[in-house]
Amino acid sequence: MKSDEHPKISREALKKALLLYAVTDRRWTGEKNLYQQVEEAIEGGATFVQLREKNLSESAFEKEAVAIQELCRKHGIPFVVNDNVEIARRMGADGVHVGQSDMEAGDVRALLGPDAILGVSAQTVEQAKLAEERGADYLGVGAVFPTGSKDDAVEVPHETLKAICEAVSIPVIAIGGISAENVHELSGSGICGIAVISAIFGQKDIKPATEKLKKKTEEMVGK
Repeated sequence: MKSDEHPKISREALKKALLLYAVTDRRWTGEKNLYQQVEEAIEGGATFVQLREKNLSESAFEKEAVAIQELCRKHGIPFVVNDNVEIARRMGADGVHVGQSDMEAGDVRALLGPDAILGVSAQTVEQAKLAEERGADYLGVGAVFPTGSKDDAVEVPHETLKAICEAVSIPVIAIGGISAENVHELSGSGICGIAVISAIFGQKDIKPATEKLKKKTEEMVGK
């Protein structure tokens, strides 16, 4: 990843961009393809996009990633890929998001260089502090509510979410079962935004659903 192509995003700019983080899931594509759905989400106010497609071949994933990254660049919002560090490096993605069972954060940082955005999933204060030490730019913490999007999701109590936010200096977003109806419950936790899948991509009309969710999220974080 060439640093001249992707100057390092400032922590303040990243924090702002993490307000409404859309994580893709093609199970809801139906009549529209994923590109169209992501475009509607961005038009509705999504501020960050992660391509998370577990059932695509490597070549199909990369093709989708290149197209959606172009779309995100056009709108000036960050784009990261889930897990696949090699594809992120090869295509010059803005960054990558890894879980606790994926490549270790320090190794990811070594491969992608200092300017890539590195997100790491964390469920405990210890995991959060270690990820920050090893070069993570932001943390995704969850599941904060019961979720059907991830079979192995572990629920994280809201007290733990708050403790993680207090323990690290990098931005923290919550993920897992968040909707326009329950997002207000995360108020006061210290997070700077939320990551969602079905609350955007599982909705019949993505753009208005995203607009509503963004408004509720802004209220929750106190903007």
